[in-house]
Amino acid sequence: MEQLHPHDPHRIGPYRLLARLGAGGGTAQVYLARSGRGRTVALTSVRPGAAGDLRARFRREVAAARRVDGPWTAPVLDADTEAAAPWYATGYVAGPSLRRVVEGGCGPLPERCLRVLAAGLAHALRDVHRAGLVHRALTPSHVLLTLDGPRVTGFGVTGFGLPRGAGSGPAGDRPGFAAPEQERGGPVTAACDLFGLAVLAYAATGRPPFGTAGPTVRGPEPDLDGVPAGLRELVRDCLRRDPGDRPGTAEVLARVGAAGSVADGRVLGPWLPGPLVARLGLHTVRLLDREEAGPERPLPAAPPPPPPPADLPGGRGYGPPPQSPPRPRGRAASTAFLLAVALVVAVAAGATVYAVMTGEQDPAPPGGVPRPPAGPTATAAPAPGDRKN
Repeated sequence: MEQLHPHDPHRIGPYRLLARLGAGGGTAQVYLARSGRGRTVALTSVRPGAAGDLRARFRREVAAARRVDGPWTAPVLDADTEAAAPWYATGYVAGPSLRRVVEGGCGPLPERCLRVLAAGLAHALRDVHRAGLVHRALTPSHVLLTLDGPRVTGFGVTGFGLPRGAGSGPAGDRPGFAAPEQERGGPVTAACDLFGLAVLAYAATGRPPFGTAGPTVRGPEPDLDGVPAGLRELVRDCLRRDPGDRPGTAEVLARVGAAGSVADGRVLGPWLPGPLVARLGLHTVRLLDREEAGPERPLPAAPPPPPPPADLPGGRGYGPPPQSPPRPRGRAASTAFLLAVALVVAVAAGATVYAVMTGEQDPAPPGGVPRPPAGPTATAAPAPGDRKN
């Protein structure tokens, strides 16, 4: 998130622009914006000089993306494909990208978190495929992490709003995650998206399984050292070079025990490491401060991420964010402060979360939520086409 530039508009359609979220492809700019009714969105606007050649494609892809309806994706809420600078707005997901989390200090994620991540991604891909679409760019930058679970962005309109590090941007990390048939210009099918579950290996190890060069039709096997044993075979199966050998979304959901970990578009119990939960609270404070300040005032300084406690193995402890000097706060900022406090209290109350995340014990999550099963469980009967995508 950065301050609006002097040449940026202050309004696009019915939305007031608040800040820049990112840019991509040389064709679009993505803004944090707010509607007159108070809804916060990520608004992507094609640069006027590029609009002529891209308008027809933009129109088709926005129409396609609007067909995706599910809680695991960021929906397209509004669009004007006929404006001088065409634009569309998606729901703003207040969470960092997987790429930013892994490369920004939190490091690889534990197995419990990886299973929830796999379940959320499989649900998102199933929604995309049921709409007759293929995502085409499931990368660490297109996966956002929230308290309710992972969310997938960038489906449908992958050629336009690609904010690097703000939740989109396959141009920066696609080579390590695109299927081999996709890289050589072959048919792009739903199986390409299942290959994109290479992001699980990245989340577990901090590196793409084929390196930055990406997979080839005949090349070395993926490097899965560091992927938990309980997930290694699933990841290996998703990375098969023959698209027909990859599992479908229903099989992925069954093999990660999704029925015991996610339901109704959210996670059943805590799932993120403590430092990341604290970072999400700080992100919420900064977002509400941005809304209070408006586009004319400088952005509030971003607080540093809280360091992991030194007395816990692996640095995956749970605790409040570091204290900062008090400063005058308006009404919205006070609301943000209370929200952050509520997050800290909720995390502190989950006394069993650390054990769940590290796997040292196997207590039930707080609130009486049933613990996830240790092995694969059955899921509902797959929809047509779910078994093999």
